[in-house]
Amino acid sequence: MKFGLLFEMQRPFEGNDIDWNTLYKETLEQCELADHVGFDKLWFVEHHFLLGFSGSPCPEVIFGALSQRTKNIRIGFGVSILPHAHPIRIAERVAMVDQLTDGRVEFGTGRSNAYEQMGLGVDPRDTREMWSESIEMIPQIWQAEDEFSWEGKFWNVPERRVLPKIYQKPHPNMYLACTQSASFDLAADKGIGVLSSASYAPTVLAQHVKTYKDRVKDANPVGAFVTNYWANNVHAYCGPDNSEARELAALSMKTFFGPDKPYIAGRVGAYEELLEAWGGVPDHLQADFGRWLRQSDEEHKQQAEEVGISLDSGPGAARAAIAELDGDTLADRGVTIAGDPESCINAIMKYHEIGVDEVMMIIQTETIPHEKVLSSIELFGKEVFPAVRDMVGAEVAAAD
Repeated sequence: MKFGLLFEMQRPFEGNDIDWNTLYKETLEQCELADHVGFDKLWFVEHHFLLGFSGSPCPEVIFGALSQRTKNIRIGFGVSILPHAHPIRIAERVAMVDQLTDGRVEFGTGRSNAYEQMGLGVDPRDTREMWSESIEMIPQIWQAEDEFSWEGKFWNVPERRVLPKIYQKPHPNMYLACTQSASFDLAADKGIGVLSSASYAPTVLAQHVKTYKDRVKDANPVGAFVTNYWANNVHAYCGPDNSEARELAALSMKTFFGPDKPYIAGRVGAYEELLEAWGGVPDHLQADFGRWLRQSDEEHKQQAEEVGISLDSGPGAARAAIAELDGDTLADRGVTIAGDPESCINAIMKYHEIGVDEVMMIIQTETIPHEKVLSSIELFGKEVFPAVRDMVGAEVAAAD
């Protein structure tokens, strides 16, 4: 089991602005501490235009700083948006960071969303084919001993020597950011790892992981080898007070997926999908919400006053039920890795048991201040990770 930190680079904002200078300095400090206490990987997103949600439009810039301020932790593009740039440019950036880190780069890829694509002049209808062509090109660029050339639908490259060369041979591990079954299957077929960017309860996630692990055995890899690997996004917070830490993580995650956020606003059925992924309506909320999810929006509105919840700004019962999910329910299900060290150990083991290779923990968000992020990172490193590694090591020894 590996332990990662995933950064959107979020910070509280007021007056339609963010203290960017402090955000980036805090992020660097958090990453240095993660390296010191034993996290395995750092992952940074690439997003554009998403005020209040992400301050990471060009992660390779912060990677330059991290290459000199960290020693052991691996540094991941989580992800590089392939349709936004020429594959040559992407291959060059990744290779340069790989050289600066002495081969510590992980290369995740994705397509982004229509809002960001159109803002950069990219036709959303072309992005699946653009991603597919680019993911074929990039490992060939890295492996070319001399000149590289390409003739394709979107890119044509005459013979050129692409510099610098990659440090890792034959090339870094490659991944696809995924939110649904079709993407999991695509990653398996192309022999690349999954960066699951949706939050799931492990009981719901288990079948997706099994299907991927079975399917990737028959991969036709786009690179020189198969990256058989599943990493999963999880909102996390470890603290000495079990109840407080669980509620902090729950608030962080529910704010992250709030109605004004880019992955929720405008998506029909988004809250229903989230609720299902998080394990559905718990028993203690069935009386209020169980029957609502089988009724029309009009019926939801008529019955809203029964529990005193306004549904005017969201898609009915699913959104209301998510708002009522408490920190204990989410942590006990493993939807969050949260609570005191024992609680966090138990949650991580749920992911290990279903075959997840890495939990990518989202700790830095707009609702968790810098000092608490640092204390959580430190507690994970000092008390949680050693215990989990001992437990997993004992399992491996017993199996041998």
